[in-house]
Parts: sequence; C-alpha cells; structure tokens
Amino acid sequence: MQQTPYDEHRATYTRQALARLVLSDHATDVADSAAGLVGTRHDADTGFGGRVSQAKQLAEQVERALVSAVVYEVERGSSWAQIGDYLGVGADEARERYSPALDAWNTALEEPYRLDETGRKRIPQLPTAAYDPAWACRQLDGWAFLRHIGIDDRHAVSAGLVRSGAADEPDPATDH
Repeated sequence: MQQTPYDEHRATYTRQALARLVLSDHATDVADSAAGLVGTRHDADTGFGGRVSQAKQLAEQVERALVSAVVYEVERGSSWAQIGDYLGVGADEARERYSPALDAWNTALEEPYRLDETGRKRIPQLPTAAYDPAWACRQLDGWAFLRHIGIDDRHAVSAGLVRSGAADEPDPATDH
C-alpha cells in the first residue's frame, strides 16, 4: 500500500493515543449537539417533531462515543470485566457487544485506507481523528481552549496523549 502524508505522524502516537483522539472527537460532537438543544429562541421556527430528531441524533452520537470509549479502554488495558462493570453487564456480554467495533478498529489500524473502485482515491478506514492526528490535535485543542476545558490550556487534549516516539521529541501538532 502506498504511503500517505499522515502515516508518519500517525506512527508517532500509540494505539491508545489514537483511540483517545477518536473518543475526544466523538465527545465534541455530543457536546455540540447537546448544546443545540439548550436554546429556545428558534423553537417556533422548528417543525413539529424537530427537537425529537435532534435528540435522536444526539443519542446516536452518544452511542458512537460509547463505542469509542470502549475501544479506548481496551487499548489502555481495561479488562472486559472492568468495562462490563461500568456498562452494567458481564464481561462476556460486553465483549460480545463491542468486539465487532474492536475488530473494525484493529483492521483499520492495519490498513488505514482503501482505494476506491478507480484505484485513484484513498478512502480512510480509520476515523478522521486517528487517520490524521495532527489535524485532530489542532482541532480538539482549539475546541477545548475556546470552551475553557483545562482552563486556558492551549493543549488540553494533545498534551495528555501517549506518544510512541521519544519523550523529548517535539510534537508538530502543538508546536507553533
């Protein structure tokens, strides 16, 4: 498979860090969607059932974030029993429910993209935050900074990621 501009930078992060970026990205989707349900000013302009549609979309985003959290927890070494405890199910049920997502994650890490039917366009198999972690770090750090997550920390997301390279290597996503 041909190299992409993102492969080298992605290789500087551990699987755990990439999974955490995906979880952070999905969490921002949840937060932004939930915020959209707070305001009331435009309720009159919303068709009947519109807020149900928004809440359903929010629930779908929460489920995607939950799947990402499970993948992250497996990557950081949590057992299925520990994960199941937090889900209120047994280890076997947790494994059965989330193994397909974990299998897809593992496959995507081995083959981050596939070529389209023409053989010319790359289609990422990894979530964007894991496929292009430099972009994700910039976006997520900016999102967190604007919302005062980490109280004026410009690297509230990227600073806590586990890197696979040497600890003293500069991070191109956070160096300006």
